[in-house]
Amino acid sequence: MTVHATATEATAETGIDRRAAFCRDIARSAGAVALDGFTNRVAGFDMKGPQDFLTETDAAVERHLKARIAEAFPEDGFLGEEGGGAIKSDIWVVDPIDGTANFARDIPHFCISIAFVSNGETEIGAIYNPVLDELYFARRGHGGTRNGKPLSVARTRDFNAACVEFGWSNRKTNTRYLEVLSNILERGANVRRGASGALGLAYVADGRSDAYAELHMHAWDCLAGLLMVKEAGGVVAPFLSVSGLTKGGAVLAAAPGVALGMSEATGIALEAGK
Repeated sequence: MTVHATATEATAETGIDRRAAFCRDIARSAGAVALDGFTNRVAGFDMKGPQDFLTETDAAVERHLKARIAEAFPEDGFLGEEGGGAIKSDIWVVDPIDGTANFARDIPHFCISIAFVSNGETEIGAIYNPVLDELYFARRGHGGTRNGKPLSVARTRDFNAACVEFGWSNRKTNTRYLEVLSNILERGANVRRGASGALGLAYVADGRSDAYAELHMHAWDCLAGLLMVKEAGGVVAPFLSVSGLTKGGAVLAAAPGVALGMSEATGIALEAGK
């Protein structure tokens, strides 16, 4: 028996195909804007708040992405870290420079993070470090890649061999941060902080880290990376289903062998059934 896709299903699939190809393209074009700003920047930066940095390049990259998306998919919504936006059922969620503190201090550990969300599901994600020319890409149900190479989370099961990243957020108290940090260290893991949550999540998907946790993240920082970790065989905390798109929330992504231990250490629940 031959099963044919309905016209609606075929149209939806074509739409995701187009957006997937487009997402790869704009990640690289935005990366070119970011790299030019990084290479030719003038020393100095502005502050949006405590430990919350802003450079001219953040705004330039977001303008570039917003204009490209509006031209290609005018019906889609746009939510950016710098300019905000209105929530729609089909929406692009963008962090123009994740790791701005690194960018501002001449540290080449920063990225552009782009996610496309449709009807409450992250369908597409891209994370691009233009300095290293590393493009991470994932599509729901189709796996993830780094520059075309399939992503796979680490097989680590022993915390004494684990290397995890724990991000800091000024939305939570230092007391709570230090408590969780102590819990992770007591399990035997090595803990680091690279100051780019999006790249931290991409590194979990790539097996470069065993887990990433942060007590509060915004959607633009984490949606692309959470999709990548899931597509690479990892385990994550719920985010969109607990109002993460509008309010942000706790983030945990881990290789299966250390996921439960990280959940216990951080107090961040995993997706149901994981």
